[in-house]
Amino acid sequence: MPSVTHDDAPLLADLMPWSVAPLRPGRAWPTAPDPACLKARWDALLKAEGPERQALFEPTRARGLDSAVGQLPGRSSGTERLARAAGPCAEPVRVLAAPFDEQWLIPDHRLLDAARPELWRVADEQQVFTVETGAEDPLLVTSLLPTLRAGRIRPLYRRPHGTEPNLAPGLLEHLSTRLGERPTAVDVLAWTLAAIRPDLTVPLTGDPDLWSAGVRVGRRMLWLMRRDGERPKLPGGRRPYVRAPLPSRPVSLRYDRDEETLHLDEGRISPVPPEAWEYELAGVRVLEAWFAARTTPGEPGTLSAVRPATWPQGWTSELLELITVLALLAEVRARRAGLKVTSPLTATDLRRAGVLPAPPSSRRPASVLDHLEEGPEGQFALL
Repeated sequence: MPSVTHDDAPLLADLMPWSVAPLRPGRAWPTAPDPACLKARWDALLKAEGPERQALFEPTRARGLDSAVGQLPGRSSGTERLARAAGPCAEPVRVLAAPFDEQWLIPDHRLLDAARPELWRVADEQQVFTVETGAEDPLLVTSLLPTLRAGRIRPLYRRPHGTEPNLAPGLLEHLSTRLGERPTAVDVLAWTLAAIRPDLTVPLTGDPDLWSAGVRVGRRMLWLMRRDGERPKLPGGRRPYVRAPLPSRPVSLRYDRDEETLHLDEGRISPVPPEAWEYELAGVRVLEAWFAARTTPGEPGTLSAVRPATWPQGWTSELLELITVLALLAEVRARRAGLKVTSPLTATDLRRAGVLPAPPSSRRPASVLDHLEEGPEGQFALL
């Protein structure tokens, strides 16, 4: 955790004013690590009728078979009530379902208790979402729509296509005055990742050299968490490999520290650095949680029980990359701990400069409607 020399660091909530409550799916079955099983679950739901369909759907107070809701922004799905739905499954989309766990979701508003359409409107290839974790590492970042149970979500941009940064108005200009060079919105996010404290305060600095060093650390974290570009390698150019074939349906996971080997039943993967195996968030080992999400059977008779019959090859590739990412992020943790913030730019400084408090309008979503959004029963939404 970065050390600081003052107690007047601004809050993340003031630097990135617009935030959205986490999505609330309401039921587990529309999310899965495998997109094919989601389509099978949808088909099973539609084949059922009456009380059986009702039970499979798992209704809540927010959603039932007769709920009338529109399409999610930018997604194509039916809008008739699910009690009489007969159309195909909406094409599953990639989401961040748990820390460092990318899964798939059926993007159908009728299946989600609180879908947060304002997030779907700004989700694209340029967007970066920050997610508050409530842990010692207080932020996750992802290019995917986050659906995990966590704290508030802060998009980096208020509009699609990477326009209108979600930053306090005037912040970039004030930083450019202090640093002698105008930072980008991504630079500010990178610094935030490197410097943020568990209480969600973000020490800022007016020292250009320190700023550059912190931004480099944060950009490394961004690259690893978003998994952009070339596949990362372990120190020395090493990469984990499958040393003994994984079984078709592994049920157990254990780690051999002496051999740096991960055992999935009789299958073996190595090298797996201890830092990757021990990487935790909020007291949960990431690799164990990732494995459990793919091997814990669903309750019989529910749609969650519809799962792949065998371990897909794609999961092995994801696991190999995740091992590398966690090991490299553990290294970055040590670099963050050595970041000592000097020449502080305090919340009082920002208030004197008129940057804070951010105007109320910056805490609300921008008016974004690039295309018509179909409402319930095929009616178009008027916004």
